[in-house]
Amino acid sequence: MKGYWIGFIGGLAVLPLLGFAYLKLGFAPVATSAPPFPMERYITHVALQARIEKEMPKSEPVAATEATFLAGAMIYREHCAVCHGLPGHPKTALAKGMFPPAPHLFEHGVADDPAGETYWKVKNGIRLTGMPGFEKSLTDEQIWQVSEMLAKADKLPASILTVLQEPQAAPK
Repeated sequence: MKGYWIGFIGGLAVLPLLGFAYLKLGFAPVATSAPPFPMERYITHVALQARIEKEMPKSEPVAATEATFLAGAMIYREHCAVCHGLPGHPKTALAKGMFPPAPHLFEHGVADDPAGETYWKVKNGIRLTGMPGFEKSLTDEQIWQVSEMLAKADKLPASILTVLQEPQAAPK
């Protein structure tokens, strides 16, 4: 019985060593063009959804008005469009190179998500995706404005869609 336990504990000790060797010898898929780890998408999706459900605001302190949508559209154009796209525009070169790919929010959007969920994502960012947290660069009101605009993306007034469809300015 003693030999069994020594073998069992030895086997457990070997697993972290094999994992370390896998990483240290350069076998881990870390390039954006590499396929994901086994179960990577499932694990990160489950963890992200659980955290958002736990922490997202349940009420929206900003009204869903045209003024809110306009402010949100301007914030979106400046901070989000380079990765998440504009309606009627193709993906940018930056967005094409991301892994995981940033969703084009006006094609595969967040209009079915509560504004509180989008607020959480914009404020906190999403680790290992390229999605930064804007908590230190935008005010809570600005984060709510863009979140409210995105929550109603499929029902925006024509005036807001016109602002969103204007071509992006060339980088300076």
